[in-house]
Amino acid sequence: MNQKVAIPVVNGLLSAHFGHCQYFIIADVVDGEIRQIKEEVPPPHEPGVIPRWLGALGVNVVLVGGIGQKALELFKQFGINPVIGVPQKEPKQLLEDFINDKLVVGANQCSH
Repeated sequence: MNQKVAIPVVNGLLSAHFGHCQYFIIADVVDGEIRQIKEEVPPPHEPGVIPRWLGALGVNVVLVGGIGQKALELFKQFGINPVIGVPQKEPKQLLEDFINDKLVVGANQCSH
């Protein structure tokens, strides 16, 4: 299965609030293997901009610590499956855990 996974990053770790991240790691995963990883700087944060931008990049999975209801709906509208409650760890470790079905998630860290 092919997936394009996005991870919001701040200070080298998953950003608890994706709208305030420094950049996104975008990883192409093909048949359970990471084929390509790149950094993408998001456009300025405004409601709805990031889900639309990630959708245009072809992302279909986003790992997030927390997400508000409106953003959740927008991600789904653009065909992106959010994995919610992801811990603040290094993106490479999160990708490996996600690919190997070892990603442990907690509660939604957003109160929007």
